[in-house]
Amino acid sequence: MLKKGLSFVFIMLFAFALTACGKQNADGKTTIEFMHSSVEQERLAVINELVAKFEKENPDIKIKQIPVEEDSYNTKIITLASAGKLPTVLEVGQDYAKVMDKEVLIDKKTVKKIITQIGEKNFYEGALKLMSTEDGKSYTGVPISGWVQGIWYNKEMLAAKGFAEPKNWDDIVTIAKAFTDKANKKYGIAMPTVEGGFSEQAFSQFALSNNANVLDNKGKLNMNTPEMKEALTYYKKLSQYTMPGSNDTTEVKDAFMNGTAPMAIYSTYILPSVFEEGNAKNIGFAIPAEKKKAVFGTVSALTISSFLDKDKKEAAAKFVAFMSQPENMTKWVLMSPGGAQPVSKLVTENQNYQANEVVKAFGELSTEIAASFNDIQVFGLVDSKNFLKMGDVTSSGAIPKMVNSVTVGKKDVNREIKNAEKTLEEVLNKK
Repeated sequence: MLKKGLSFVFIMLFAFALTACGKQNADGKTTIEFMHSSVEQERLAVINELVAKFEKENPDIKIKQIPVEEDSYNTKIITLASAGKLPTVLEVGQDYAKVMDKEVLIDKKTVKKIITQIGEKNFYEGALKLMSTEDGKSYTGVPISGWVQGIWYNKEMLAAKGFAEPKNWDDIVTIAKAFTDKANKKYGIAMPTVEGGFSEQAFSQFALSNNANVLDNKGKLNMNTPEMKEALTYYKKLSQYTMPGSNDTTEVKDAFMNGTAPMAIYSTYILPSVFEEGNAKNIGFAIPAEKKKAVFGTVSALTISSFLDKDKKEAAAKFVAFMSQPENMTKWVLMSPGGAQPVSKLVTENQNYQANEVVKAFGELSTEIAASFNDIQVFGLVDSKNFLKMGDVTSSGAIPKMVNSVTVGKKDVNREIKNAEKTLEEVLNKK
C-alpha cells in the first residue's frame, strides 16, 4: 500500500509526470495504456478483438495493452504509480480501488459521467454499491464483471435424505450434521477455516446476515457486539461438520466436487468445473439468512487514472464507455462463462450471453445468481457508505486469524473477538 505520509509529494510528482507527456504521437494518434489481468491466450484473444474494434471506430486513438499476472497486479500498480507512469485505464477490484481512491489516483468525475451515461438503473444495485466512494457521491470504477459467493448444494444428495434447499442457519446445521460421518471421511459442508481471505469472505456472509458489521455507520470499529458473537459462535459450530485442518479454496472445492460434502461455501468459479462434469442440473445455490440475506461478491471494474491531459482523458472515457456497451461487456464476461457473472442487466438479457452453452446449461440458475448482486453485503459497507478504512482492516488479517482460531484452534469466541478488536484498534489508530 502507498504510504499515506508521502501522498502529497507523490501526487505532485505524479501530476507533473503525466501532464508533461506529449498529447499525441508523431502520427497524430493519442495513445492510452490499458492495464488488465487477462494474460491467458484465450482471454487475450477476446481483448485483442475488442481493442481492434475500438481502434477501427476511433482511428485517432491507439490502445497499448499492459497484461499483468493477477498475483503481482497490485504491486505493479504501486510500482508504476510511484514512477509517475500509471496506465490511463486500469482493471481494478473494489478493494484495491479504495486504495487508489485514498491516494487520489482515480478520476472519479469522469468515471461517474460514464456510469450516468450508461444508466445507473442498468447495473445491479450491489455492483454499484461495491464501487461507490465513501461519501456515496461517485464511483471508483465502471463495473464490467463480478462473482458472487454463497452455499452450493448437491440436489440429489440432499433429496436422498429428504432435504430441500437450506433457507436459514438452522437448516444448514441440520443438513450438515445429517451428512457428517467422520469415521468414513464424509462431511456435511465444505467451508473455509484457513487464516486467509477466503475465511473472511465466508464468515462475513453469516455476520452480515445477522446485522453484524466490522464498522458502524460512522466508520468506527464495531466488532465486539452480541450480533458478531452470535455469528462467530455459529461459524464455529458449523465447522464441526467440515473437513479437519485449515481449509482453503482447493480443499473446499475438491470436497464438494468429489462428493465428500453435499454443500460448500464457494464463489461462482465452481460452476465451470460442475459444467465440465456434465452435472449442471444437479447444483443449487442458496443464500441462507438469519435476519436478512447477505451475499458476498466482488466486482471487476475499469477505472481511469487522475491527472491526465485533455486528449488522454477523452480517449480513456471513450474506451471505457465502449467496453461498457452491452455487447462488449458480454464478451468480457464470457471470457470465463459461469465463473464471471454479469454486473449489468443488459448483459443478462443479451442474446449472446443467454446462448452461451455454459449459461444455458445452468438454466434459470444463471439468472438467479446474477440477480443475487442485489443482495450484496460486505464488511465496511454500511448504509451505502463504503468506508475506505476497510482496506486497512482486511490488510491486517485480524478477521481470518479470528476465524481460524475459533474453528481450527477451538479457542474461545469472546476472547478471540477481543483479540481481533485490539489488533484493529491499533491498526486504525495509526491511520
